[in-house]
Amino acid sequence: MLCQPQCCFVWCCRPVDNPTQRGAYRRLLGAKRHGMARHHAKRDQQGSFSLVCRKLDSLVALAGFWVVFSVWVNPGAAASPRPERSRLGINLAGIADWGTEHPFADAFKTSRPWISQRIGAAWGQGPTLELDDHGWVRRLEPDCWAETLLFTAGHAPAGKYLGRYEGEGTLVVRGSGYMHRAEPGRFILELDPSAGPLFLQLQATQSGRPLRNLQLFMPDADPRNERAWFRPGFLNRWRGFNTIRFMDWMETNHSEQRAWDNRPTVRHATWSQRGVPVEVMVDLCNQLGAHAWFCMPHQAQDDYIRQFARLVRQRLRKDLIVYVEYSNELWNPIFSQHRYAAAEGRRLGFAETDWEAAWRYTAWRSRQIHQIWEEVFGNRHRLVRVIATQAANPHVSEQMLTFRDSAQHFDALAIAPYFSLNVAPSASGHVPAADEIANWSVERVLDHVRQHSLPEAIEQMRAQRVVAERHGLRLIAYEAGQHLVGIQGAENHETLTRLLIAANRHPIMGELYQVYLNAWLQVAGGDLCCLFSSVTAPSKWGSWGLLEGATQTSSPKYDAVLAWNHANLRPVSDRARRGP
Repeated sequence: MLCQPQCCFVWCCRPVDNPTQRGAYRRLLGAKRHGMARHHAKRDQQGSFSLVCRKLDSLVALAGFWVVFSVWVNPGAAASPRPERSRLGINLAGIADWGTEHPFADAFKTSRPWISQRIGAAWGQGPTLELDDHGWVRRLEPDCWAETLLFTAGHAPAGKYLGRYEGEGTLVVRGSGYMHRAEPGRFILELDPSAGPLFLQLQATQSGRPLRNLQLFMPDADPRNERAWFRPGFLNRWRGFNTIRFMDWMETNHSEQRAWDNRPTVRHATWSQRGVPVEVMVDLCNQLGAHAWFCMPHQAQDDYIRQFARLVRQRLRKDLIVYVEYSNELWNPIFSQHRYAAAEGRRLGFAETDWEAAWRYTAWRSRQIHQIWEEVFGNRHRLVRVIATQAANPHVSEQMLTFRDSAQHFDALAIAPYFSLNVAPSASGHVPAADEIANWSVERVLDHVRQHSLPEAIEQMRAQRVVAERHGLRLIAYEAGQHLVGIQGAENHETLTRLLIAANRHPIMGELYQVYLNAWLQVAGGDLCCLFSSVTAPSKWGSWGLLEGATQTSSPKYDAVLAWNHANLRPVSDRARRGP
């Protein structure tokens, strides 16, 4: 079935030959170099559309000036494109009680692991809880209880939540919820998300038949289908994206997973501790028709890799492919996986310095992991063997790709070419100190991003494309988007934090995303670009989400990404290529 276009362009073109008119147009266009006169379509309360002129750009033909007007239709009004024609992927936000995406029908899967409490003791200072293999409380000591939190950062829908459990015990609701009705094994609570987090207290549990398998179904979920893992709104939000990268869903950074027996399973009480089960991730890709991007834990044993690959081969739709990456950013010293790779590289004699040892071990172990996947799948037709590198440093790419001729064993070089404004307490390069930037207007921040951050990101794309093409590899982005954040202590500068959050919410940020993605298409080659990230609340640690919460349906970043995705689909002839 054909999808309706997201952008409906009304071309009203005529040559402008009069020099006076040309000058007027130039003055009106200001500093813009190219584009179109864009009139955003705004839906009023009655559902009709009115045109709101937001920015006038120019489109210049070589033979003369042409005035081009277009109507940009609200992204939500159009059908999603077919995923295989999209150039964009998405990094899903990690699972935590403070997450705001709320992807699962059973909200309890995002809860915090049980916290032990004792009467008269400080918060969280109860005795060590006795848990079963799946994280359910076996027994409680006298004067003690176990507690968990959900919806810490809000954006959960108000309404009635159905709870179910097995066993016997006493469950008390605190915080933003109250018990509406309760009976053995079943209850309904009413949630007011404006009242803060939801607390569930396990105040008693029968030792012979403890309370377990607790589920809390969101108001829009169907509790009759326990394998309907996802909320409808979550599924609809990411339809039309080519690939789902599961780095945060797999708790890749600082992962402690080694053996297959320690993996997260569908029976675990919460998925906020070890990550989301592979069965659930595969099911999401099957439902969306999106390709899967998995990040193998840095300490995972060969058997773990083999079992993971085998399960994916058995369950993933045959028309979908798999991007396989070893961990995440092993070049980055802030992560424990870098320190692990450096130690292993030195142990194997690959290099004497930590950074070189880590680069070379990354290439060496990636090849081993990819080989296991090839053996399980029987060939490479449905696999993309990824090697990820530091976007700002082509030397790192060369070191990885040339180590023992590793380039011939990979399919894609992956980068994260963020357009960054990393603000420190002291000035660095073209970035002033935090105190100075904190006094800027939002418009000045965004102009600085336009003048400095975007050109830097585009140059990273250009340089890494040269490396990729030299070695016969695709150039793809494992992460991408804005990177406006305080660092080195400046994250605690509250005025700066508010300013950077406001910049992310400003309409101009959407325009910068369009410029950025156009550069990805024209400079980097327009292959897969996985944006970071899906839905997260802004904080001093950054404004990473395209949306801030599940209750939000529109933002400048999200709308711009949807519009670009619709307007820049791969040609039908491109679909014959291996990979998306």
